[in-house]
Amino acid sequence: MSGSRYSLVRRILFPLGLAFFVVFSLAPFAWMVLSSFMFKAQLLTDPFALPPHFTLDNYVRLFTSPNDGVGAANFIHAVINSLGICAITTVISLIIGSIGGYAFARLRFPGKNALLLVLLAIQFLPAVTVIIPMFMMGRAVHLLDTWWILIFAYTSFALPLTLWIMRGYFESIPRSLENAARVDGCSRFGAFLRVVLPLSAPGFAATAIFTFLNAWDEFFFALIFTNTYAAKTLPVALSEFTGRHTVDFGLLMSGGVVANVLPVVIALSVQRYIVRGLTAGGVKG
Repeated sequence: MSGSRYSLVRRILFPLGLAFFVVFSLAPFAWMVLSSFMFKAQLLTDPFALPPHFTLDNYVRLFTSPNDGVGAANFIHAVINSLGICAITTVISLIIGSIGGYAFARLRFPGKNALLLVLLAIQFLPAVTVIIPMFMMGRAVHLLDTWWILIFAYTSFALPLTLWIMRGYFESIPRSLENAARVDGCSRFGAFLRVVLPLSAPGFAATAIFTFLNAWDEFFFALIFTNTYAAKTLPVALSEFTGRHTVDFGLLMSGGVVANVLPVVIALSVQRYIVRGLTAGGVKG
């Protein structure tokens, strides 16, 4: 009897539950893509109906004409800002996080576990608790409305996760490989560069994608620390399509599609490394 119930769950209920989850997860994104090809009039009257005709007008306006202060040049500048800030944040986090993760995985020093817990506790701090000190620091060194204040803020919150993932991955690499390299004449740092790092590509990919996507989606710091399009990021630019009395849903939807294309492409291209990188830390070498 129990076997038949298990078979029923496996063959019917599990696929139905999985299908419901997929539809529930993808429905908002599909509706956003569909709405980006609708005329403004239909978005205001019946946004959930299939349009009789599709249009590229929203994308044309997004990249060619000004609208409420967010013109094509400003929107493109916001995209460039997001790409640059997220890329630099990811690189810095990987460099510091890989060295720190290796130290936590291989070296023995007093208070190692306590220090790691303290660093991880930073990950759970609400952004609102540190926004005022960071703002005052940025104003004191004249970094407000620049890339670097956002890079500093994003890196400070990305490093704990980077350290945790890389530490787990380094612990999964057998120490015997490093010992063999050191017997052949490598220093500890040389073994780290020549042996450990090449074997850590999945861990680096998983860490990089999570760091990049977290920075790409961040809104609060970018809203507070930036005033002009010299440093405004894509989420802030999208929010400015919403005015005090009106909302340009066409530009908002088309801008949302543009903002989601790059993360989706990156996630699909490195999905195998994400799974390997996150699961490898559970296996000790």
